[in-house]
Amino acid sequence: MKKLDRLTTTEVSAWVQQAKTKAEYGKVIDRIPQLALADPNWFAVHICCESGKNISFGDTGCIFPLMSVIKTFSLLYLLEHFGAETVFGWVGVEPSDAPFNSLEQLVSDRGRPRNPMINSGAITLADKLPGKDATQRTLLFCQWLNQLAGCQLSLDEVMLASVRLTRSKANEAIANYLTETGYLENLEIALDTYEQICCISGRVEDLALLGKLLACDGLVNPRNRRIVNAVMSSCGLYEASAEFAVRIGLPMKSGIGGGLVAIVPGEGAIACYSPGLDNMGNPVGAIAFVEALAQELQLSVFA
Repeated sequence: MKKLDRLTTTEVSAWVQQAKTKAEYGKVIDRIPQLALADPNWFAVHICCESGKNISFGDTGCIFPLMSVIKTFSLLYLLEHFGAETVFGWVGVEPSDAPFNSLEQLVSDRGRPRNPMINSGAITLADKLPGKDATQRTLLFCQWLNQLAGCQLSLDEVMLASVRLTRSKANEAIANYLTETGYLENLEIALDTYEQICCISGRVEDLALLGKLLACDGLVNPRNRRIVNAVMSSCGLYEASAEFAVRIGLPMKSGIGGGLVAIVPGEGAIACYSPGLDNMGNPVGAIAFVEALAQELQLSVFA
């Protein structure tokens, strides 16, 4: 029996309680008014095993925007549609030691986005999604994910209105520079698409089902799956990626909405929702939960 399959609800419950005490050190983001409404005490976990076994715990009815977690899946989507050679003509795969919305890093790299998990890379890839405008691109992408993963994601229009109302000046500056250096074809469509896909929302179970695409055979091209998992391992948690590769050893991606997905290749996916973030934008409680579970079950891919 695989390691995730041996998990019991009792064990999960104990690790959730432990993680919730650490979650108190996180802070709910207040830059986007709609995100600021999240209760810092919300905590949800869904574990989706290759065998079909599922374990859910906590506030699993909460619907939250995937925010930056979606970057993982826009990368996968484009790899599946255009192939690695084309996609990595648009963005690199190098880790970043600067914040996820750093213009300085982009300028020092002469306009080439360092990787798809930071904003410059994700905005560049949003510019390349199939579809004539942002709304069509988001719809096609969301439909593709739902069909492939069997999840029920949808665009949260209220969240999108809140994001548009407080559009990030850093993202505007990044998009302007990307346009100047020839990486964007249409600045406004790229930014609009990026904001829309970040507001694709669902429950923690939906996020675990997405993660399963990257954990199990037969759903996507194996080469693309390996590429995405590798990029997540080195870039998925921003500047903290290397630290957590050592401490946890699983491909992971976080978002400022409080979502986190961790991939256990060949076994399944672990999704968490905990809206309190650390100063890098990673959900404190979610990472604490995955760390406890990964260490106890010895899940590191680097074993």
